[in-house]
Amino acid sequence: MLQKDGFFRKSSDGFMNKAPSPASAPVTSAAPVPTSQASAEPKKEERKADERREAKLVVGPDIKMKGVEISDCDTLVVEGRVEATLDSRVLEIAQNGVFQGTIAVDEAVINGRFDGELTVRKQLVIQSTGRVSGKIRYTKIKVEEGAELSGDLSMLDKGQAAVRRAA
Repeated sequence: MLQKDGFFRKSSDGFMNKAPSPASAPVTSAAPVPTSQASAEPKKEERKADERREAKLVVGPDIKMKGVEISDCDTLVVEGRVEATLDSRVLEIAQNGVFQGTIAVDEAVINGRFDGELTVRKQLVIQSTGRVSGKIRYTKIKVEEGAELSGDLSMLDKGQAAVRRAA
């Protein structure tokens, strides 16, 4: 609580909370420390900018998202229902998850249902519980026994996958 005479005042036990004045402070070799700390601060900030954290969006089991464009998302995990447009690195659709829309990703792992246009620049994995339909483009594909896959399927060559990612 702010006192009438400020933050620093003599307490009732005689202990002084007041910082020593510069004239009464002992001279130490600690004076250069603030300058070295100040020069270290920008380096920490630069490092943080370089080490960008993964942007992950999890759409929970009872969540429904409709009519959205998802951007700047590294990983999308769908446990509920999503109708959207997405360009990302990774798509994961859980067993009860449903995605309808247009997606361009590096990797996709599908345990649930996907309907729409799917472009996978690296690897598409459809687990045994996965159901995929629509216009499907991929570089590599792995389909487990029991999975359902239907629609317009075609393989991307490596040049197409690189061009699509750069665009």
